[in-house]
Amino acid sequence: MTASTPGSRTDAILARMLALHPKLIDLTLDRVHRLLAALGHPERRLPPVIHLAGTNGKGSTQAMLRAGLEAAGARVHAYTSPHLARFHERIRLAGALIGEDRLAAILDRCLEANGDEPITYFEITTVAAFLAFAETPADWLLLETGLGGRLDATNVIERPRLTVITPISIDHTRFLGETVAEIAGEKAGILKPGVPCVVARQPEAAMEVIEARAARLGAPLIACGQHWHVSREGDRLVFQDKTGLLDLPRPNLIGAHQFDNAGAALAALRALGADEAACEAAVSRAHWPARMQRLRHGPLVEAAGDSELWLDGGHNPAAGEALAEVLADLPARPTVLVCGMLATKDVEGFLRPLAREAGALIAVGITDEPATLPASETARFAREVGLEAETAPDLGAAIRRAADRDPAPRILICGSLYLAGQVLRENG
Repeated sequence: MTASTPGSRTDAILARMLALHPKLIDLTLDRVHRLLAALGHPERRLPPVIHLAGTNGKGSTQAMLRAGLEAAGARVHAYTSPHLARFHERIRLAGALIGEDRLAAILDRCLEANGDEPITYFEITTVAAFLAFAETPADWLLLETGLGGRLDATNVIERPRLTVITPISIDHTRFLGETVAEIAGEKAGILKPGVPCVVARQPEAAMEVIEARAARLGAPLIACGQHWHVSREGDRLVFQDKTGLLDLPRPNLIGAHQFDNAGAALAALRALGADEAACEAAVSRAHWPARMQRLRHGPLVEAAGDSELWLDGGHNPAAGEALAEVLADLPARPTVLVCGMLATKDVEGFLRPLAREAGALIAVGITDEPATLPASETARFAREVGLEAETAPDLGAAIRRAADRDPAPRILICGSLYLAGQVLRENG
């Protein structure tokens, strides 16, 4: 995990934070509550919170929400994880990424207040984010969970203004459960009594769990297929709820799945009273790196020559299916995957749908990531799903090998947000 700019002050502080707990992930809220109390409860001094959980689409939905709210003139904080190139990406204060000096000062205060008590990296950095958000004026805080929901470090907000649950699928089974229903139970842990929840399109098993918890808590649901509908009509997005119909441009973010993410963002904006101009801005102005991002400049693009170079951080079976649909929707061109994944992921499940649209895969390891799957193992899984596969020693070599194929292919770098971060750092 790259904490920040190598050699920076925050890099050194974040490295110290990594040593405070033997486990990177240890789901409980006790340590977070302890540190928040020591810092005077900054979580009680936040602007109105929109809390987001889900397996896929949290970042894209949050980006659209932010674009819509900012178009309406609001100052918006945003918290997301993991970062791609720099830790600072996780904390956006009233529209701008947190600065180096401010971040270092906030982290120092959290370290001093925590002392030598055990606390995970995500927990203490989330508390640091709360501190920064509490001390900077804003109109909204978009708060994205890190893992799950029920015991996620962000789930200390007693009464958010709104919650949002994006599509749920199988991922992080070691921590969240083996089935969609079990995982949905963890994600639905962000629901609060009386607080409305926007629910994106869900598998039936997930929706049943969400509905049952909402009924127990008295949390009103604003659910896809029941209270709102979204569809693609030609090159337009059509959204409808009880307020009426919106005929909007297709989302700025690429892929059929982004219509569903846009639907969740629009349902949330309408629940908050946003007008049509804000809703149009949500779909037309949102930007979110490493989500089917076309790379057009930089050394890796130069290495690709006449090939198209694309980047996506998707890493689970649902993301693989979404990526396959995106590739099928693009103009026909031979496709080669450059793929690196973590050993904890369902590699075969991710690659199987992509094998419908790609002809070959070049596997790489993820630099400085202890949990990386060896490139040889990624290649082995690729062959099992029917892809021609080989390995390369690094990203540059993989891209050059892909680009040497005739005719010049479409190259999609995929498999991990950590790999995506490495790409963005190396490509400048």
